[in-house]
Amino acid sequence: MKYIESFREGERVSGVYLCKYKQGAVTKNGKAYENVIFQDKSGTADAKIWDPNSQGIGEFAVMDYVDIVAEVTNFQGAIQLNVKRARKAREGEYAPADYLPVSGKDIQAMYQELLGFVQKIQEPHLRALAEAFFVKDGEFAKAFQFHSAAKSVHHSFVGGLLEHTLSVVKLCDYYTKTYPALHADLLYTAALCHDIGKLKELSEFPVNDYTDEGQLLGHISIGYEMVHEKIQQIEGFPQKLGNELKHCILAHHGELEYGSPKKPALIEAVALNMADNTDAKLETMTEILRAAGDNKDWLGYNRLFESNIRKSS
Repeated sequence: MKYIESFREGERVSGVYLCKYKQGAVTKNGKAYENVIFQDKSGTADAKIWDPNSQGIGEFAVMDYVDIVAEVTNFQGAIQLNVKRARKAREGEYAPADYLPVSGKDIQAMYQELLGFVQKIQEPHLRALAEAFFVKDGEFAKAFQFHSAAKSVHHSFVGGLLEHTLSVVKLCDYYTKTYPALHADLLYTAALCHDIGKLKELSEFPVNDYTDEGQLLGHISIGYEMVHEKIQQIEGFPQKLGNELKHCILAHHGELEYGSPKKPALIEAVALNMADNTDAKLETMTEILRAAGDNKDWLGYNRLFESNIRKSS
């Protein structure tokens, strides 16, 4: 099969791809069409079926593997598929592993590196909390290594949550060496735990979509509850230290309009917010530029960055 990341404008492609999204729509002229998102392990592609009632378009649903023939076009700097034929694929025509986007980094090596930061925590209660999640809970550790960090936007692949968390922890490690006012143990623990709520906010692959709990509560509130419950299980955990850790979790998006119930009030919360935002933004830009392939032109307005963007020369 030809992977989505290698699609180029003007090509005619065919193969089996996972349908992640499908929604009917109507043009300004009243003609019905369908918006579809197809996925393989290299990424996703927006697609349009302009004539869904034509003979070459068979019935298929979200999460079906679909055999398609399509023309690759360009829309606002990103590839888009104009689907000419589509049918639900039969078992044996595809290998599910080809459709799960996976981190390009070694997942086991990343987790071992993450555990190294757990071992750097000196304060006994914070160390016990981090170990309770990442060392002693095998089910948590397995899920954490497999999970994505987002439905889309950034790190939306197997190992994405781990890769993002490790990057945030490493940025925080740099901060502790540069800004002595930071409580290193508190910051390490907050960085390790800041996104654990995503294990419940997002479903596992291949669905990787918001759960009912995720829609209602969001990963920040869920993560706060997970940390609070674990603190209750650790004898003698200082209440003040626990509140400081939970504040970092609640404030890690930095602004109320970005989903944080609290704005940062501690220097560690400021550092965590900066590290989280840095990795999320740079990974998002990296994924956009990678999807653009050899395109060195302007890629169009991006809502996240509120700017027209392109690769540097």
